Amino acid sequence: MDGPTWTERYAPALDEVPQASVRERLERALDEPMNLVVQGPPGVGKTAAVRALARETHDDPDNDLVELNVADFFDRTKKEIREDPRFRPFLAGRSQMAKRDMINHVLKESAANAPVSGEFKTVVLDNAEAIREDFQQALRRVMERFHRTTQFVIVTRQPSKLIPPIRSRCFPVPVRAPTTDEIIDVLAGICEAEDVPTEPEGLEFVASAADGDLREAVLSAQATASDHDEITMQAAYETLDDVGVDDELRSVVSDARVGDVGDARGTLDDLLYEQGFDGDTLLRELLRVARSSSEIGSHDVTRLHALAGEVDLTMVDGTDDRLHLTHLLTSWAAGRRSLDQRLASASA
Repeated sequence: MDGPTWTERYAPALDEVPQASVRERLERALDEPMNLVVQGPPGVGKTAAVRALARETHDDPDNDLVELNVADFFDRTKKEIREDPRFRPFLAGRSQMAKRDMINHVLKESAANAPVSGEFKTVVLDNAEAIREDFQQALRRVMERFHRTTQFVIVTRQPSKLIPPIRSRCFPVPVRAPTTDEIIDVLAGICEAEDVPTEPEGLEFVASAADGDLREAVLSAQATASDHDEITMQAAYETLDDVGVDDELRSVVSDARVGDVGDARGTLDDLLYEQGFDGDTLLRELLRVARSSSEIGSHDVTRLHALAGEVDLTMVDGTDDRLHLTHLLTSWAAGRRSLDQRLASASA
């Protein structure tokens, strides 16, 4: 898929968020810095809704919306955090800081900076279910100190993982999975803007196959349009098993198989954070690509499936997708190296 994904190009305005209950709750936060917990399953539009709120609230959302993914901190080394251009100004000359103190400092400085437009800014913490309890306590203190000038929005799949003092300070915004009809309406509007011919059956097929995952539905529709210049039942059926990133997935599998986990992780980062895929989709597609590869033997495919079963359970538990997919590839690569070493010893 060339150019921006449709999820980026057609990010909804607040009045275009498909779930009416979400629109109504977010509209209550337009005029004052109300802290929010935006909660719901993957792919239902939580982050898109928060960005829509920020665009409606702030005259300069590029500067007054600060987005921090938990993986930006907890899945990275101190060096990676210090070298991140978003955090470098906050951490200059603080190389001796403990990782926890670095995270707290970045969060506090992000909240303390004056808004560029209006009276408050918005700080978003995405994938918040992975935040450790000690960091949550520090977050609570920052929320209390800067509540007049900073709106905190905590986006999570599992609000029960948040400590009670944080939940009590936030207005809950449940985001349910959109219905098939709501997804069809979104896809129809995008296809009209893109001048892509559609058939009702094709849109319904794409929407139904996504099973409430709006992000997956939009990306599948884009892939179908890219492959066939239209979205019909037949075109969608032919495309749906291939979401357009098989080359990247083959690269991930190939790199991991020979032990280049760093390269594999870099490709995963692009798929997760740049192209907007969720971990469940990538796990399913990785297994499909591995099964179809002529370079991977049945033993390696079996091991990958066994490891994937464990990873699938941990992702359902709500922790970071990147962390668990990387763990899957690392474990798979380590098992392969161990087998190669045993074979080499046996033949010596």
